[in-house]
Amino acid sequence: ARGRGRAWYRGDCHLHSVYSDGKRTPAEIAAAARAAGLDFINTSEHNTHAAHSAWEGLWGPHPGGELLILTGEEVTTRNGHVVAVGTDPGTFVDWRYRARDNRFGHFAREIRRAGGLVVPAHPHATCIGCNWKFGFGDADAVEVWNGPYTPDDEIALASWDSTLATAGRGWTPAMGSSDAHREPQLVGTPQTVVLAEDLTRDAVLDGIRAGRSYVAESSAVSLVFGATGGRGRHAGIGERLDVGDETPVAVRLEVTGAPGCTAHFVTDQGTLHTAPLPESGAGAGAVEWRTTPRYATYVRAEVRHAPQVPGLPGALAALTNPVFLGTGRR
Repeated sequence: ARGRGRAWYRGDCHLHSVYSDGKRTPAEIAAAARAAGLDFINTSEHNTHAAHSAWEGLWGPHPGGELLILTGEEVTTRNGHVVAVGTDPGTFVDWRYRARDNRFGHFAREIRRAGGLVVPAHPHATCIGCNWKFGFGDADAVEVWNGPYTPDDEIALASWDSTLATAGRGWTPAMGSSDAHREPQLVGTPQTVVLAEDLTRDAVLDGIRAGRSYVAESSAVSLVFGATGGRGRHAGIGERLDVGDETPVAVRLEVTGAPGCTAHFVTDQGTLHTAPLPESGAGAGAVEWRTTPRYATYVRAEVRHAPQVPGLPGALAALTNPVFLGTGRR
């Protein structure tokens, strides 16, 4: 697909059609992706590559831009599901093993040899066989938000966040996808927004792998997030601001499309700063906070709706991957 050069591209990497247990045709999914403002999608039928050729001719230009179609699979084992994102067309990845068989590393390498990413899906889902039990050592990213936001996602988000404080320079980025199967499930709710050098398979996968991405509930929500400190150094989402432990750091989040929501800055110590966003208009606002690398190992942003159940956090409207602070040496 023809891209815009280095830019933020929106995608949904977990979708099902009539070629597995979905009800939409590939053409209907492509149309829904365009309507949702997406730039790319990934096909992910359960345990089959049969649909890969069915996407022939559905990519390319449309009134809102271009649509890149990646091929993949949802490898559906009895100890969890993993989405193979962006594998070579025609690639089949076997699913007939459990964690006790110690074979997942072999199939993760198979996905990578086919050019794809290894992304555990809905790791804390409660359906039979859905809960992820293979560990995350072979993961390129993890799906922490699957479809409309639920308590399962809240657990997945907290579990992922707990890995960041000790990650050093090796960490697993978060992403989100719709897992849409049929109406009224919405394609692109949520969607992963990736900073890529262009709208190509390699560039999009590089951006996801590096964590240069955030997750939004729809194309209406846009974020700009980063940290600045020490002689004008700047780091964006997925990057490290390499400054001394006592260096003052300014963290800034710009949000559009989230009226009435609240912005949260989350660190290894938990949520250390919150601020309301405007109730009216486009819900556009900017939030700033100051810290040091000694105080915060990393900072990431969440944008949340108002709580609906007393004592529980509100559903996400968006979340970012972290910006790491400091040299990484402790």
